[in-house]
This record gives sequence, C-alpha cells and structure tokens, in this order.
Amino acid sequence: MNQVIQEFWHDPLVQSLITSFLNGEINVATGLIWLAIAIPFAMLGGAIGGVLLAGKDLGVRLAAMIGGLFGPAAVIPATVLGLLALKIG
Repeated sequence: MNQVIQEFWHDPLVQSLITSFLNGEINVATGLIWLAIAIPFAMLGGAIGGVLLAGKDLGVRLAAMIGGLFGPAAVIPATVLGLLALKIG
C-alpha cells in the first residue's frame, strides 16, 4: 500500500497538478479542486444561515438540513463564474 501511495505522489500528472495549484494557475483541474473546497464551506454556511433564519419555526435540525442543501445552490455558480473571470481577466 505504501508503494502505491509513493508512486501516486511521484506521478508526473500529480506533480504538475500540485505545481499548478500552488502557483495559482487556473485550469480545469485546479478549478475542480477549488470547487471541491468551496462546496463544504457553502454547506456549512447554508446550515448556519438556515438555523439563524428559521431555527425557531422549523426546528434547528430541519433548518440546518435545508440550509445545507440550499447553500451550494448559490455558491457553486458564483464560484464557477469567479474562476472564469479570473481566468479571462
């Protein structure tokens, strides 16, 4: 198993992906990584917002669950548009 992990990290494709991500280059692969980072934060923010807005009316757990589902609905398109704006500009 350790051999497989070592071979994975020394793969030229993985090395170029890590290098381009750390250099701030925006391409399809790094855009997907940024999107994967943004989605959990969107879910967390949506859950917190749902609890603050509707926690008393719906109950804390239901409000958090609904907010966690609706949070990424706004963040995913904004993230994609932001990454496209950075790539073009």
